[in-house]
Amino acid sequence: MSSVRIRRFAPGDTEAVVALILGIQRDEFGLSLTVADQPDLSDIAGFYQSGTGDFLLAERDGRVVGTIGLRDIGANRTALRKMFVAAGARGHVHGTAQMLLDRLVRDARDRGVREILLGTTERFLAAHRFYERNGFVSVAPGALPDTFPRMAVDTRFYARTLG
Repeated sequence: MSSVRIRRFAPGDTEAVVALILGIQRDEFGLSLTVADQPDLSDIAGFYQSGTGDFLLAERDGRVVGTIGLRDIGANRTALRKMFVAAGARGHVHGTAQMLLDRLVRDARDRGVREILLGTTERFLAAHRFYERNGFVSVAPGALPDTFPRMAVDTRFYARTLG
């Protein structure tokens, strides 16, 4: 298997990012979401790559196999969003998802981020285990700041404090 490279999103990556994310949402999880339902996908750089935010890609053989986004929500807090990894690149303790998260956390810490928050659904059990293994703790919805961008499908929330 060839190696995975983690890099920042560039505007020419939009089509590949959208194809990966919509493919996973629709084909694997049966969600009938479109780009119109997710305006952040129409302006990834503008939505994520400002302030302390960022958007990273995992590439293997020139193909996007993973994404992770971090949105600046103020007060040295960020919201982790759009973490998706293609089926063939999942399931390894030190695999693509771990590489994406490790780089995102390291870069966020360097930019002064103190807390990363995220929302997910009850259905993504593997994601729950992954986040918990990486120092995220469950938080009540009422504990989230008003600036946290909630998705209608999110029912479970996590936080990780960065030191």
